Amino acid sequence: MSYRPGSFLLLVPTVVCLLPTTSARAQDEAVIFEANVMMTTRDGTELAANIFRPHGDGPFPTILSRTPYGKGNEKNGQARSYVSQGYAMVIQDCRGRGDSQGLWDPFRYDAHDGFDTQEWVGKQSWCNGKIGTAGGSYVGWTQWAAAPEGSQYLKAMVPIVPFCNAYDLAYDGGAFQLALMMGWGSAVGGARMAPDKILGALRFLPLNDFDDQFDNEVFYLEEWVKHPIDDDYWRQRGIGHEAFDHVTVPVLNIGGWYDIFSKVTLEMSNGVRSESNNRPVRRNQFCVIGPWAHGVGRRKVGALDFGPEATMNLGQLQKKWFDYWLRDQDTGVEEWPAFQIFVMGENKWRGESEWPLKRTEYTPFYLHSRGNAADISGDGVLGVDKPDGSATDTFMYDPENPTPTAGGNNLAGAPAGPFDQTLVEQRDDVLVYTSAPLTEAVEVTGPVQMILYASSSAVDTDFTAKLVDVHPDGKAYNLCDGIIRARWRKSRTKPELIEPGESYRYEIDLWVTSNLFKPGHRIRVEISSSNFPRFDRNPNSGLPFGSDTKLTSATQTIFHGAERPSHILLPVIPR
Repeated sequence: MSYRPGSFLLLVPTVVCLLPTTSARAQDEAVIFEANVMMTTRDGTELAANIFRPHGDGPFPTILSRTPYGKGNEKNGQARSYVSQGYAMVIQDCRGRGDSQGLWDPFRYDAHDGFDTQEWVGKQSWCNGKIGTAGGSYVGWTQWAAAPEGSQYLKAMVPIVPFCNAYDLAYDGGAFQLALMMGWGSAVGGARMAPDKILGALRFLPLNDFDDQFDNEVFYLEEWVKHPIDDDYWRQRGIGHEAFDHVTVPVLNIGGWYDIFSKVTLEMSNGVRSESNNRPVRRNQFCVIGPWAHGVGRRKVGALDFGPEATMNLGQLQKKWFDYWLRDQDTGVEEWPAFQIFVMGENKWRGESEWPLKRTEYTPFYLHSRGNAADISGDGVLGVDKPDGSATDTFMYDPENPTPTAGGNNLAGAPAGPFDQTLVEQRDDVLVYTSAPLTEAVEVTGPVQMILYASSSAVDTDFTAKLVDVHPDGKAYNLCDGIIRARWRKSRTKPELIEPGESYRYEIDLWVTSNLFKPGHRIRVEISSSNFPRFDRNPNSGLPFGSDTKLTSATQTIFHGAERPSHILLPVIPR
């Protein structure tokens, strides 16, 4: 998905063509096309699909894609590409989208609708009873949503930049993923806004009236804000880990280190590998994760070029996958490593048999300073030596002037990928801790966590952490980051405010990365209290989420002494 100027954060699906194709004229002669073919779900809703299939007797293995972004027309190049290789393809509008009937309520109906569609496709005379699913982002979700339902016809999946739980999509560390949810949700709900009005729209308060800005009501925006707790509302819109034991189909997950779904892409593969009731299927879960954002397969992401190896022919990868599982051709799929990861910095691919890596040495890097770590010119130091004595750093968090999002795992509202963080690090509300130049390479591959001891003058607030690779020329490129909302520090279901001035231990999940810090580079950690507009601004009031109309500043204190040793826990890989 990507931003399209002229609309309010409009997102469109990542489309990856399966194969090189023959000429358009030859394709026209080779394809049977049926438009708006309707099928009926269990509750009587009719869903519309375009069907592409080869001439001839068949039946054919079939690729299914269920999308909210429009099924297109007879000129669809991806579908014609499949047909040219002997597959049929079905592209269906999700419920309430395009020509399909029903209510468009994102995530709500895709599990049952997907299963019902698979059962319908599998029984058609032109289908040989073998279905593969394909597509990215929300179209990756529609694949995962239906997988635990267990259609007898579903034989293989290739979800690209997928997710499986709408709550985790909406809330990270208790903070609302504002640009993603309100940007994507508004656009796909029919709202439009000029690009120069976007930032102002994201500053709108109160959040529970966000859709009042638009001429047409987008009802679910208010619902998302009303449910900051991981409750039944969200459980109806996602599949939890308990569903992985019902997944009995081989899956090839494809994602990127800078994608908004980087962490969950790996978690889903792991979940089925460890929990599926089907032992052979456990072994047939594969994951490819490159140096990409939401658009996969490219060598240049953000401000960095990751070299020629970062360019991947995903079409050929999918061809081998589907030819193996749907056509019984020996393409070597079962010899692939379970996890194919791209090590940034080194800019090379490496196969691994598990995630996280068993040989990981989780190493704490501690925060140090003499009390003046604010901005890049301060005295903040990052090192492996545990601090002694008692030390603190203090900054003021003003939600009226939040720390801006500058790259990272974004999908809307800000560019995604690695960018120089120098301007952000010059702010006095950003604490900066930097190691000495490295004398030898340090590989960091795996989940990253920040253990932060902090107090606030507010009853609720946020703390953020970011891992950065500082190059010898001084440019500092972000790798991964995270956030924690104080009231959700203990539980996703039972909020608990904090006492002003009291110190608390926070665990901040920075998600995942794989990066080789080369000799001469430095490892850096940034600490702040906002990352806007990726996340909503915490008003510091402690009022019910979404109800604030005013913003109040808070004084934040970070502890990094012997008794409260704030540190980042890095997954160091011996080399």
